[in-house]
Amino acid sequence: ALCRSSIASKMARHTRKVGIVGKYGTRYGASLRKQAKKIEVSQHARYTCAFCGKDDVKRTAVGIWKCRTCKKVMAGGAWSMHTTAATSARSTIRRLKEATNQ
Repeated sequence: ALCRSSIASKMARHTRKVGIVGKYGTRYGASLRKQAKKIEVSQHARYTCAFCGKDDVKRTAVGIWKCRTCKKVMAGGAWSMHTTAATSARSTIRRLKEATNQ
């Protein structure tokens, strides 16, 4: 009988550094694969739902995000739920509201 460690050393390893972009192999260059990794990791990540508070929002299509728990559908960015423009606009609106209330 073979021991478990000798079997594991003969088997193929999964990616250690490249992660999700390992499917591209050595193609396209390291810098482009690094950018693609950042985008693909963010688009496949789970986000927190603003309505129910659970980490269950997943991307269904480009710019469409759906919470699996409360079934709410939200518009967002193509690769991440919150775009930088939307975040800055939200903070500006909040700041202006606070200025008018005081």
